[in-house]
Amino acid sequence: MKISKFIEQLKIILPILLGTAIYAFGLLYFIIPSKLMEGGITGITLLLNYAFSISPSLSTLLLNIPLFLIGWKMLGGKQIIYTGVGIGSLTFFLWLFEKMIHRGWMGTFQTEHDIILSSLYAGVTLGAGLGIVFRFGGTTGGSDIIARILNRNFGWSMGRILLVIDIVIIGASLLYIPKEKILYTLVAVFIASKIIDFIQEGAYSARAFMIISDHTMDIADMITKDMDRGVTIIPAVGAFSKQAKHVAYCVVSRQEIRRLHQIVKSVDPRAFIIIQDVHDVHGEGFKEE
Repeated sequence: MKISKFIEQLKIILPILLGTAIYAFGLLYFIIPSKLMEGGITGITLLLNYAFSISPSLSTLLLNIPLFLIGWKMLGGKQIIYTGVGIGSLTFFLWLFEKMIHRGWMGTFQTEHDIILSSLYAGVTLGAGLGIVFRFGGTTGGSDIIARILNRNFGWSMGRILLVIDIVIIGASLLYIPKEKILYTLVAVFIASKIIDFIQEGAYSARAFMIISDHTMDIADMITKDMDRGVTIIPAVGAFSKQAKHVAYCVVSRQEIRRLHQIVKSVDPRAFIIIQDVHDVHGEGFKEE
């Protein structure tokens, strides 16, 4: 039993280690050589490096230790245990890559004429690293801990708190780096956010259909017969007509969207169809646990 629990923990910790390694690589290989920025505590470590040449691994550790201890006391150990793993591993990989660069074992990506490449690749690597860390329940500490504490004690939105912190830190960076680099930073941040969403939600994407029709049962029967997909019938009442109706709810893969649309229109050309993105589906006909 203990071995199986240990293995389950490894399945979470190892991906967090991989994610922080990718993130640390992106910072040292793409961000710092091009004098780009980041938000959160990482942004402060970059400012300290640009202004005073302080090692990112050292400042990451020193800035996160007090925040981690405060978070441990106020949020509880279980809530931030993987945050501790993230902080420790990020510090280690930053230190490791710094040593490798200093000794000439690893180069950096430097280009004066096409910084857009640096921002693009930085966004991909940082987003991939953070996406993996977030998917397995970890964080890299810093502003995330602050946001959790403020959210728990004052009910403030975590997203807004993180946004304000990022704006303040990136704004302060204007004292040390040109405004053009801030614009390139925004490109990297945008791409990173998209990569994070992609990794967290998964590469698989399905579509959910909500179908409102006077012939809902006929449509559901045809979907079940021709496509071998399950359909859920939801009772509803029209707000204007006050008449009872039925709504058919069905989830299909992207390849089946056109076929389902054809079936609905063949039965009832006046059917009202709502199509929504679905990024993760578990159950028969899709992913099994």
